[in-house]
Amino acid sequence: MTKMKKIIAICGLLFVFCSYSQAQRYFTREGEVKFFSEAPLENIKATNNKVLCIIDLEKGQVAVDMLIKSFEFPKKLMQEHFNENYMESDRYPKANYKGNFEVPKRLQNMEEGEYLIPVIGQITIHGVKQKLDAPVNFIVKEGKVFTNFEFVIKVEDHKIKIPNLVVDNIAEEILVSASFQLESYKN
Repeated sequence: MTKMKKIIAICGLLFVFCSYSQAQRYFTREGEVKFFSEAPLENIKATNNKVLCIIDLEKGQVAVDMLIKSFEFPKKLMQEHFNENYMESDRYPKANYKGNFEVPKRLQNMEEGEYLIPVIGQITIHGVKQKLDAPVNFIVKEGKVFTNFEFVIKVEDHKIKIPNLVVDNIAEEILVSASFQLESYKN
C-alpha cells in the first residue's frame, strides 16, 4: 500500500470514529431547572430556562451548568433577595453537576423507549460540592434524548445562610426538578 493510500485509510477511520463519537453526545442550551420551597408563610418557586446540559452516551457521563441569576421568580423582589442575600450570585455565579451512569445497550443504540437509570455525581451550589445521586428518566424519541428527574437540596449543606427574620419564609429542603430535550452534538 502506498503512503498516500495509508494516509487516506487512516483519515477515513478517524472520520468514522469521530462521527460515531459525536453521534453519542447530546446537548441543549435551553434546559429547564425549577425549584420549589414550601414554607409556613410563603411558597417560593423559580424557573431557569437557560441551562446547559451535555450527555455522552458512549462514556455514560452527564454535565449540567447554569447561571444562578437566570432563575426567574413571580416577584422581582424575591429574585433580588435570592441573588443578593442567599445565593450571593455575584460571588457564586454558577451551579453545576457532573455525573456518571451505566448506559444500557438499548439506550446507547438510541432505541426508542424509557430508561430509568441511577446517576452518581456531584453538585456544586454556592461554591460547595456535595454528592448527589438521583434516578434519571431517559426517554429516546425521534432521534432525541429527553431527561427528567427530581432531587432535594438541603440549604445548610451548601452553606446558604437564612436570616432569622425570614426563617419561616424559606424551607430547609428545596425540591428541584430538571428536564432537558437534547439533540445530537455536532462540532
